[in-house]
Amino acid sequence: ANETLNIASIGAGGQAASDIQNVASQNIVALCDVDQDRAAGMFKKFPKAKQFKDYRVMLQEMASQIDAVIVGTPDHHHFHASMAAIRHRKHVYCEKPLTHSVWEARELTLAARKAGVATQMGNQAQATEQTRIVQEFVMDNAIGQIHEAHIWTDRPSRGLFDEYWPQGVSRPTDEPAVPGTLAWDLWLGPAPERPYHSAYLPAKWRGWWDFGTGALGDIACHYFDPVFRALKLSAPTTVEASSTRVNTETYPVGSMITFHFPARGDMAPVKLVWYDGGLRPPRPAAIKQGDVMGTNGLLLVGDDDAVLMSDWNSWKMYPEERATQYGTPPKRLARSVGHHQEWIDACKGGPAAGSNFDWAGPMTETILLGNVALRSQLREDLTKTKLEWDA
Repeated sequence: ANETLNIASIGAGGQAASDIQNVASQNIVALCDVDQDRAAGMFKKFPKAKQFKDYRVMLQEMASQIDAVIVGTPDHHHFHASMAAIRHRKHVYCEKPLTHSVWEARELTLAARKAGVATQMGNQAQATEQTRIVQEFVMDNAIGQIHEAHIWTDRPSRGLFDEYWPQGVSRPTDEPAVPGTLAWDLWLGPAPERPYHSAYLPAKWRGWWDFGTGALGDIACHYFDPVFRALKLSAPTTVEASSTRVNTETYPVGSMITFHFPARGDMAPVKLVWYDGGLRPPRPAAIKQGDVMGTNGLLLVGDDDAVLMSDWNSWKMYPEERATQYGTPPKRLARSVGHHQEWIDACKGGPAAGSNFDWAGPMTETILLGNVALRSQLREDLTKTKLEWDA
């Protein structure tokens, strides 16, 4: 437990760079990235780490020298890179969403469990104080039975995201030269072959069906997590989507996806609605006109129209009179040592991390069912739009 881990990272730029720095108390022994420009900062910061372009080569050559692996790639690589590490019996930290498809989430969860490795998905918000507080509100029955949940985000269609992360667009037709510092074939990996274009990377891959999982995949793993924990949700029974125009290349500009969950013990059935592209839920009666609902948020609706709402910085109860009378819930849950530290401790034999794959896998399945529902709108026959799900 007092020894440092030997950690390799698949991906060294973007979010992967942040993950690497968050585990820099350990030994960073290898860095792999297909884009040498993107990875340059981490290559310079950790000069003793061996450098690779192909993670398969890295895992093969350094199998005996690696204890744990970070997967910080575009979504379409998550399953393949994580599974490769698990097959080498390495502990895995994988960025969110855990996988690119529902099937991959199930398979990766089962593989990690069988291998007995320590895992964590990169939904850092699960370790925050606000995730504990909403659970404690619900445990204390602060707003009674909760029948509805609403989660919304401005991704991807506001502010800098208009340029940074396009959706609702078609494939470019020109074919510029591949930059000399980029291994395009390795970047594509398991995705269908297509010519290089700067419309896909860096970061803009999120909006393309072949590479990313859209606004839902980017944000829902953060925002669904506290709601899933507080309401003890697992698999939905039905999922239904409505959106702006869907095409075969990119996710729609905006969407609404409705999940229905059955009763859990003495907890009532729940309808959860997801909104992206700047769409928001109707204002509940308990929230007065003029109160800001925000461009990103979570909303739980309980008995007598009582509401818990969060902009992620804090949870507030409505109506205000009820909030004043109630105050704050008693602290019942242990606090996190930190999202990345949870994984480090688990790798050294400590308790399972808060978003280990047994938790993150089933939640990812549910989230990605929303994209299955969006994709179903491409069917010419839309006589049945509600997907029924038997987990």
